[in-house]
Amino acid sequence: MNKIEIKCVASKGAVMPVYKTTGAAGADVCALVDQSVTIPAGKFAMIPTGLFFEIPEGYEIQVRPRSGLAAKNGVTVLNTPGTIDSDYRGELKVILINLGDQDFIVNTGDRIAQIIVSPVTVADFTLTDSLSDTQRGEKGFGSTGV
Repeated sequence: MNKIEIKCVASKGAVMPVYKTTGAAGADVCALVDQSVTIPAGKFAMIPTGLFFEIPEGYEIQVRPRSGLAAKNGVTVLNTPGTIDSDYRGELKVILINLGDQDFIVNTGDRIAQIIVSPVTVADFTLTDSLSDTQRGEKGFGSTGV
């Protein structure tokens, strides 16, 4: 288990992330808003959580949508997966987008996203004039079928 230090603004109603089942990969995070936030259909909003993380070097936290919000309301995380880097100490804010056809209201305590702790591989990027050949080559979008 990886230990992640969290500063939680509990005095204002922030909620610690929680795994809802023993097999859950993602821990739910909740909104912490001063007043209800209405996200009109087709629009997005940045929703604070009141959570600040100290992530060990070599790890990141990925912010992902909650499937229930997407399936029932058409609400998802705009920059999914969002990344919280190990050197970031600011508040976790989640950019929610409402792709549904009705306004969506966010209140403090609403589960708005889930977070995944993941190891980071740092690449050694090297400049070259050519790349090796493969069967696929430069064929892109849809080239392997639907």
